[in-house]
Amino acid sequence: MSRLWSWLFAPVPLARVALFRRCVYAFVIVDILLLHTSGYRHGWADPVWYQPLYLGDVFRIPAADVPQVEILKWGTVVAALLALTGRLPRLTGALVAVGWVWYQYVAFAYGKVDHDRGDFIVALLVLPLIGMAATGDRRRSELAGFAFRAVQLACIATYFLSAWAKVRFGGWDWVNSATITRAVIRRGTFLGDWLLHIPWSLHASQWVIFSLEMLSPLIFVVSEYWRRRMIAGWFAFHAATYAVITIAFWPHLIMLLAFLPLEQYRDSAVARWRAWRDPEPKPSLRTSTSP
Repeated sequence: MSRLWSWLFAPVPLARVALFRRCVYAFVIVDILLLHTSGYRHGWADPVWYQPLYLGDVFRIPAADVPQVEILKWGTVVAALLALTGRLPRLTGALVAVGWVWYQYVAFAYGKVDHDRGDFIVALLVLPLIGMAATGDRRRSELAGFAFRAVQLACIATYFLSAWAKVRFGGWDWVNSATITRAVIRRGTFLGDWLLHIPWSLHASQWVIFSLEMLSPLIFVVSEYWRRRMIAGWFAFHAATYAVITIAFWPHLIMLLAFLPLEQYRDSAVARWRAWRDPEPKPSLRTSTSP
């Protein structure tokens, strides 16, 4: 139990918290205004299409109307802007969490539920618990470590449970049939259309995807060297997926950053910027002599 406790609460620098928060709250604004806007449109939808989800049944949430979606949309954006300042992190973070989750509920209570947003909800719920954090703060916090571990576990569960769901609901036909081929036909790009002429590659990619998702928990036991490369590989995988069938799991990509030492990358970037802006003068080869 002591080893498990140490692993769950492994301290991380508060600077990492500040940087991760900025990524999360900036994405909230982009997501609401540009990426996932169906919740706003559902304010004008006929309530007959409303199908309460689990939260709706528990809290008896009614069908959305226009004033509700207006308040959720712009209220969450304002709360996220305030959260980006780093002031009152618990209050602003809680407002963002409630607003964004409710806004997603409005979007999903009328149809398909996207599974790529579960780990993002976890991040929104745990980040306000940490309190104040600055980008230059090198103090380490066990509470911050627990928050990051919770996000990491949810992030990897998204992969692993996705693989389990594939064979649970689709059976082994998911990897042995034309699953990716069908996706390319429905929403493929020029690259996907080109791959249609190499059918074995699409079949093989199904097994690659399934294997990567099943093996994703290995990220918790490999060294830091390989952990960073696994994250780079996941980013490359998602980039390839978008290039072939224009599907991107945007909030999940933000959650992958929880595995990386963001403060180290920031320090390196700042050092390189300063070196570029203020290069050290080259020493002169001439020597002066007294008259």
